[in-house]
Amino acid sequence: MKREIIHTDHAPAAVGPYSQAVKVGNMLFTAGQVPLSPESGKVVEGDVTVQTEQVMKNLQSVLEAAGTSFENVIKSTVFLTDMNNFGAMNGVYGRYFTQNPPARSAVQVAALPLGVDVEIEMIALIE
Repeated sequence: MKREIIHTDHAPAAVGPYSQAVKVGNMLFTAGQVPLSPESGKVVEGDVTVQTEQVMKNLQSVLEAAGTSFENVIKSTVFLTDMNNFGAMNGVYGRYFTQNPPARSAVQVAALPLGVDVEIEMIALIE
């Protein structure tokens, strides 16, 4: 199977040697998205709720660029710098998965790039 690199200007450009997402067959693997504004390239200002909203918008753009959507996400991983922010993150995340949510892991990490509070990656099917 061939790998296809997915890129969209509607999500932040990669800030290192990685791709926004890679498509293999009917599977899509996203890079972890942090709360960067695609327009400014800067971290959005605000708490974990604001940051999670931007992360989900970024992921939505990447999924759409690959021809899929949140409905086809089968697994996600959430990285938080403070597990006390889980409830706030979960409130935003849940608005994007109202029916049949994907499998998910959530872990606390010591730090994330650019000092952000949340990063999320996803695996999705492409129909």
